[in-house]
Amino acid sequence: MQQFTLCAFADEASPNLDGQLTALQRNGITHLEIRGVDGKNVTALTETEAKQVKSRLDAAGINVWSVGSPIGKIRLDEDFTAHLELLKHTLELGNILGAHVLRMFSFYPAEGKTQTDGKNQVMDQLGQMLEVAKDSGITLCHENEKGIYGDIACRCAEIHASFPELPAVFDPANFIQSGQDPLAAWQLLDKYVRYFHIKDALADGNVVPAGCGIGNLPVLVKNYAGLGGKVLTVEPHLQVFDGLAGLEREGEQSGIGKAYSYPTADAAFDAAADALKKILADME
Repeated sequence: MQQFTLCAFADEASPNLDGQLTALQRNGITHLEIRGVDGKNVTALTETEAKQVKSRLDAAGINVWSVGSPIGKIRLDEDFTAHLELLKHTLELGNILGAHVLRMFSFYPAEGKTQTDGKNQVMDQLGQMLEVAKDSGITLCHENEKGIYGDIACRCAEIHASFPELPAVFDPANFIQSGQDPLAAWQLLDKYVRYFHIKDALADGNVVPAGCGIGNLPVLVKNYAGLGGKVLTVEPHLQVFDGLAGLEREGEQSGIGKAYSYPTADAAFDAAADALKKILADME
């Protein structure tokens, strides 16, 4: 466990920064992949707000590893010029927050088109984004995501081979949801991976704690460690079912998703963190 820097999308514990800091500290996680802050997406912060956030993070002893941005999550027929401006602003915010990397995507197809129809445009726009980020001090990292151009491993490999300066964020659950075996994807992409999203899923795509799905998370994390990997980001995406307790009489359990449903966002976040820690403990 000492080899790794543990990071998390703490906005899944709370939309409010104070609640996020409490969840991180409670779980011994030192780094944040910042995405939602006090009800706003990180890209919507002003520079003044970002400075205020940084002060609060510093006071809590929490560092920002990545800006978990939605950059690249637009269709190819949407306004890319405006999106580039948003990228510039987000990079400025990332520098204020002390981020090392910025998570991004490779676009949804235009209306009525398939992913492969837009290949040339995808590559052109990715090149423009990398040019914008070149002197920012922040590394863009591409995440595989269902429905975008880089949703399956072969297209991700194509992107990374074309742009060696663009490493990968490897998300096993997203590969499962795209109909792909994460181990097979890893074999194609391992040399490109900068960091890892800890997220597992069942065959039907439902997200479960790491090690409880078909993503082979223990094997993947061990492989990542063997290549010198350092950063693991907990991304819970677990179901919070507030009404479960109300459906149960004393001494009974409804059985509705009881294995992977949680009474609060904090409980779901803690379960996701604990699942990763178990995988790491078993590696020791």
